[in-house]
Amino acid sequence: MVSEREVLQSVPTQLWIGGPVDATGGGTFPVHNPADGQVLTEVADATPEDAVRALDAAVAVQAEWAATPSRERGEILRRVFEQLTARAEEFALLMTLEMGKALPESRNEVRYGAEFFRWFSEEAVRVHGRYLHAPSGTGRIMVYKQPVGPCLAITPWNFPLAMGTRKIGPALAAGCTMIVKPASATPLTMLALAKLCSDAGLPDGVLSVITSSRSGAVTQPLLDDPRLRKLTFTGSTEVGKKLVEKSANGLLRTSMELGGNAPFVVFDDADIDAAVQGAMLAKLRNGGEACTAANRFHVQNGVLAEFTTKLVEAMSNTVTLGPGTDPNTTLGPLINEEQLNTVSELVDDAVAVGAQVRLGGKAPGGPGWFYPATILSEVPANARILREEVFGPVAPVVGFETEEEGLAAANNTEFGLVSYVYTRDLDRALRIAEGIESGMVGINRGVISDPAAPFGGVKASGFGREGGSEGIEEYLSTKYIALT
Repeated sequence: MVSEREVLQSVPTQLWIGGPVDATGGGTFPVHNPADGQVLTEVADATPEDAVRALDAAVAVQAEWAATPSRERGEILRRVFEQLTARAEEFALLMTLEMGKALPESRNEVRYGAEFFRWFSEEAVRVHGRYLHAPSGTGRIMVYKQPVGPCLAITPWNFPLAMGTRKIGPALAAGCTMIVKPASATPLTMLALAKLCSDAGLPDGVLSVITSSRSGAVTQPLLDDPRLRKLTFTGSTEVGKKLVEKSANGLLRTSMELGGNAPFVVFDDADIDAAVQGAMLAKLRNGGEACTAANRFHVQNGVLAEFTTKLVEAMSNTVTLGPGTDPNTTLGPLINEEQLNTVSELVDDAVAVGAQVRLGGKAPGGPGWFYPATILSEVPANARILREEVFGPVAPVVGFETEEEGLAAANNTEFGLVSYVYTRDLDRALRIAEGIESGMVGINRGVISDPAAPFGGVKASGFGREGGSEGIEEYLSTKYIALT
């Protein structure tokens, strides 16, 4: 078992551009522990010049990496998977230290994140084109897939490993080089991953990591550079819209995995005990700090009281708030004070307009950015928490009468990432799944993410897909070759 000190000392704190390098000017910024607010370490603060250095490195090896046999690229990804799996406890502890989540959550993320390397190591050799005679008889058609070229990935703080691996895996499998700009709140895990990839045999320059406290200033020269050909982003819808605008000049290929406001719909024919267990997973995974977290609980009136009571009992009996490194903790702190204030404001607003607090509802105070598991009932339609992504362990519960009303309530949002539906009626399940406006639907399941399935949303939740056979297509361009 490695200690916290050993884990932190093993992480490179410089930029990773063909190996560890100092930021131009030598600037650094602190990384904090959300459990107590203390500084864990300082990492290099990249400048725009450093971003161009990373792109220079990516461009220099792009042709060579694209020409590397797909089997060889896949074998490197497989070694990354194996080494990451072998060091799972080390990476889990590192994520808990910089992001705050409970260790069981971090261990789950390592397993999930590592799987993208295994999955795309297998997909690397399954990039297919096609060959056919033109229907007119005038020639032959050959369709060929090629890597799009150097890519930029901007990743969020809530899943410091997995949000990177599900972009890096398909990019490298397709033959693209990649620059990753991780969130300034959680840069350590991605730096550790870059070193691991190098140790597994990934050539220098294929993957770079630039850490910076000034994301916009550092990424702008990359977006303006015609050598960059792809942008992939996971984060808020507000930032995503700005990045799409900025990418327009270069007509970059873009993938946007943006905000969510996931409905959790329980019909009166559902298995209520199963629905409660699913709600616990859908709400509390990653402490509620997930774009896939259930944000609104719409429960048919016939089972509303039973569901709410049982959910209160389940959260009361199984959730333990505390530092993520404590083995008894199941719910760690929020990422920072700003997020704590946001969650508190949304709960306070709901209570002010008439919601009833059934559990939690107030931050405990003291060091660290903690907020308890919270359940609100009788939440009015005008409460902000039904419209805005709470990104915390808060479950607002509201009732509905008919199936049509339940579907309308679920779709009453600008977002469309994921939805959860509980019913034992197969016909109803299919009707709702087809009618609900989201890119993913979980039927009687509280967790749906799977590296073998396409992940992504519609409406204000973005476009493009990560994972599945669809994931690698985001990093491939299609070339048509006409033959006589």
